[in-house]
Amino acid sequence: MNDRTLLADAAPLVFAGAPLDRGEVLRRDEARLSALMDGDEGWWMVLQAGDPLLSPEGAIFWFRPDELAALATTGPRVFLGHYRGSPCFAAQLDTDTPEPEGTMRLDARRAAMGLPADEAAIYGYAKSILAWHDRHGFCANCGQPTRMRSGGNRRSCDGCGAEHFPRVDPVVIMLATDGERCLLGRQASWPEGMWSALAGFVEPAETPEEACARELKEESGVTADIAATRYVMAQPWPFPSSLMVGLVAPVLDATLTIDAHELEDARWFSRDDVRDMLAGTHPEAAMPPPIAIARRLAELWVERKI
Repeated sequence: MNDRTLLADAAPLVFAGAPLDRGEVLRRDEARLSALMDGDEGWWMVLQAGDPLLSPEGAIFWFRPDELAALATTGPRVFLGHYRGSPCFAAQLDTDTPEPEGTMRLDARRAAMGLPADEAAIYGYAKSILAWHDRHGFCANCGQPTRMRSGGNRRSCDGCGAEHFPRVDPVVIMLATDGERCLLGRQASWPEGMWSALAGFVEPAETPEEACARELKEESGVTADIAATRYVMAQPWPFPSSLMVGLVAPVLDATLTIDAHELEDARWFSRDDVRDMLAGTHPEAAMPPPIAIARRLAELWVERKI
């Protein structure tokens, strides 16, 4: 069994693997799509300030169209796609409105860790797309109001004709390695004892490998071997619209020079240290929870799969 097979056999990352037919052809027919969204078919996911409304059992509470009509929703309503043969949509409940009877609102991260993988991925998509609409009500080109089109997959400006599409911000998150050690850092705002892989946004005219090397140099002072840096996996991260690009990056120079503006601390940890951190038995350090791609990278490295 090779490394690629081992990675494929692993459980999907939280927010990844949405089992949706996103309906590209249907989205081209505005009249048909509008009728579907106004009709009595399908199911609605409702968010409040980006958090999902859940059933008492902790799953997404899917509203029927007639139930949605009774809710005080605000902002655009979007078409997500077809799920298990039914159209599904998303809307936002007014922030000041109490949760409907039989539902509970839960913080996005806590909810995602408990949701079934399918629903967590669909929720991540809904959260990202609704947040994008909240931020793009006006044209960045001319300042005029924009209108939602294609069931939510674009906005158009009647003033200048510009078309606006949902953006995804690529972020490299990298496990720098030096033989039997890996580099982890922490920020002052994190829970005490929490350490994670270093990360940063990809800048214009930059490859992920180049961004990885730049961020490592800027934040920790280490020099990555760009030619040996390898892609591992990626994770959608709807806070609000990032794509976490997971890399493993062997280094040429492991000398640490920490940028205190970016990191409170950074340290080299042994493979045994990281194994204990993942198991929760390390005396002073811990890894992020299972929702985070940083933890998956650490697990794979400890198991010598990357």
